[in-house]
Amino acid sequence: MKISGQQLLPFLLILPSIVYFLFFFAFPFAQGLWLAFTNQKGELTFTNFEVLISESNFRSAVINTFLLTVTVVPIQLGLALVIALLVNTRLFGTSKFLYICAVPIAISEIAAGIIWRSIFTSKGYLNTILYWLGLVERPITFLSYKSPEYLFMAVAVTEVWRATAIVMVILVAGLQMIHKDYLDVAEVFGASKLQKLTYVILPMLKPSIQTALIIRTVLAFQMFAPILVLTGRRLPVLASEAYYVQFQLRDFHVASAIGIVIMVLSTAFVMLYLKLFRTKWVMV
Repeated sequence: MKISGQQLLPFLLILPSIVYFLFFFAFPFAQGLWLAFTNQKGELTFTNFEVLISESNFRSAVINTFLLTVTVVPIQLGLALVIALLVNTRLFGTSKFLYICAVPIAISEIAAGIIWRSIFTSKGYLNTILYWLGLVERPITFLSYKSPEYLFMAVAVTEVWRATAIVMVILVAGLQMIHKDYLDVAEVFGASKLQKLTYVILPMLKPSIQTALIIRTVLAFQMFAPILVLTGRRLPVLASEAYYVQFQLRDFHVASAIGIVIMVLSTAFVMLYLKLFRTKWVMV
């Protein structure tokens, strides 16, 4: 049977996407999976994961990554929702406010880390302001291993500033998809602004919230550049430990095992979000 060019066209159009997926995702994933479960001789083994479990830095990295994720992501979601609702009011100046809030999207992770490092150092902007206001007599050392709570705060603030805009853009797009007729009907029935938010906007925004949470949580488990700039290894996380093991210790097998751990934790959170924010579609 002869296949016409018209029949081949759809496959030719998706061919670049398939090649990109295979080259940049499928092949590296298969290679990482193989390295994680093999030793230097290529024999199947769980030794790499046993090495990880025995490392105190790995346990700290898991705890820090989990705590940062459950701290940063809800704050980002709350702030992004407030900003998106303000922008959706379409009041005077809201478009400019949206552009200002979206500025961090254009800033790289390394640049964001450098910006906030200049704020949190002993001679940084924050200490200068606190001293000028008379709130401190000597500089506060925010980025020292002796004060892990300050290190955690610095990383959390940096991540909230850097990545809230991503969640905001998704929620703004979701709000734009809610037809005004739904809100008009709710108003006709005497619904207050809080009731419209609770019973109309948030339920219809659930798919966008689910998408935003999945994207931000997956990226939160991969936090690396800002933490590296701000703390080095003083606040270990999974991604920074994988970098250290691979490029400093040159142990690609253990580094791949850390990558598998990141994937498993991310997948667990994604499955949780899919269950919690399940949307029931009704055909009308």
